[in-house]
Amino acid sequence: MKKKAIFLIFISILLVMLPVIASAHPGKTDANGGHYCRTNCAKWGLKDGEYHYHNGGGSSTEKEREDKNKSTTTPANTTLLLPKKQTVGTLQVYYFDVGQGDSTLIRTPKDQYILIDGGNNNQGKNVVKYLESLGVKTLDVMIATHPDADHVGGLDDVLKAVDVKSVYAPKVSHTTDTYIDFLTAVKKEGRTIKSVTKGVTIPLNGVEAKFLAPVNTYGDDLNNWSAVLKVTYKNNSFLFAADAELQSENDMLLDKSSLKADVLKVGHHGSTSSTSKSFIDAVKPKYAIISVGKNNYGHPNSGILTRLKNVKSTTYRTDQKGTITAISDGTKITFTSTKESK
Repeated sequence: MKKKAIFLIFISILLVMLPVIASAHPGKTDANGGHYCRTNCAKWGLKDGEYHYHNGGGSSTEKEREDKNKSTTTPANTTLLLPKKQTVGTLQVYYFDVGQGDSTLIRTPKDQYILIDGGNNNQGKNVVKYLESLGVKTLDVMIATHPDADHVGGLDDVLKAVDVKSVYAPKVSHTTDTYIDFLTAVKKEGRTIKSVTKGVTIPLNGVEAKFLAPVNTYGDDLNNWSAVLKVTYKNNSFLFAADAELQSENDMLLDKSSLKADVLKVGHHGSTSSTSKSFIDAVKPKYAIISVGKNNYGHPNSGILTRLKNVKSTTYRTDQKGTITAISDGTKITFTSTKESK
């Protein structure tokens, strides 16, 4: 009798829960805590396939999540610590401090400028200030590595502020307001987007810049669509991994890409979703840069920091060093930053 009673209770609970289960729209969350709506999207106020986050029984789009989390991410600074402009004739890489996001400026020895990403929406004006302080009036190249807001959010501000000759991005679309703002700004400036896949090169004077990824197509997995760029100047090389995750890293390894680089911009802010042992063993970086700010994701992960230490890589973090500048004369790389580490 006791077993029968327990069984009846279980059946009763199941019947109560069935409507709730039927109305849910399951989907594995990614490393950012979000996913794409699969079923019953209208019930949640979403479009089919829209990227969103669950928020205590409700659901929010990426844009709404950004607005809510502004207090938990590094805010836009009112007084910026500006990097010092280096002497022309060297390769300079400025890893801007944009909080929890990515934005990097490359200045070639021939005075050409490449901007990779622009941080979150609330960092766009800061990126413009960084560029102005470095005397940048024209960008030869702008790269939007993938549609995530912490990478493309500030690019519309940059497009409005400086002349941009060419724009590169992987051929993946997104429906967020942030990404649409970027596309609208590109169109308004009379530019078209050049598609990024492995093997595409950027024409520069005296410097080789080649995309190593995306190697394949990745459906709605935006991070693995990341445009991964390798820049080589004489004997020195820099690898910019954006948010490429393990699948993209494995594809680059299988593709036998030349991954070895002196400096690695660590993938996905030091998340466990990236920087596999096989990948880091192939890159063998002497230096690693992590672009990161205050966040709720546990970035950078302690295991990733240990992995970098194990390959004897010196690691610099923007949350500790501020904007980090790497200067290469083609043989030797030196670093400077806008604040001391904590």
